[in-house]
Amino acid sequence: MKNTKYIQIAAILGILAVGIGAFGAHGLEEILTKNGRIDTFETGVKYHFYHALAMVLVGMLLFQFPKAKHLSTAAFLFLLGIVIFSGSLYVLSLTGITWLGAITPLGGISFILGWIFLFLGARSLKQ
Repeated sequence: MKNTKYIQIAAILGILAVGIGAFGAHGLEEILTKNGRIDTFETGVKYHFYHALAMVLVGMLLFQFPKAKHLSTAAFLFLLGIVIFSGSLYVLSLTGITWLGAITPLGGISFILGWIFLFLGARSLKQ
């Protein structure tokens, strides 16, 4: 994947984070209140947005250092974390399907691994 693709994916994820957050605050408030999941939904949006920004950073680093393989892994893990962590919280908040809470930590682990790979990638950067 070209290194600029990570920045483009991150931009799309940022757009989605803002859109999902706004829709949750205005269009889904009744459902989220009924399910008692406003805080859960907001947590999903926050982590979605934080890791979209992290992907922008990784994409910028990859643009400068295209051979830093750990950085590509970090970007993939951030994307996977958004899908699993935030995605499961969104679905849980809207449907009340509580077993999805068992999947959410896998997304959290993906986020943690992403930060570890960012650390490892940064250690190997050379100009």
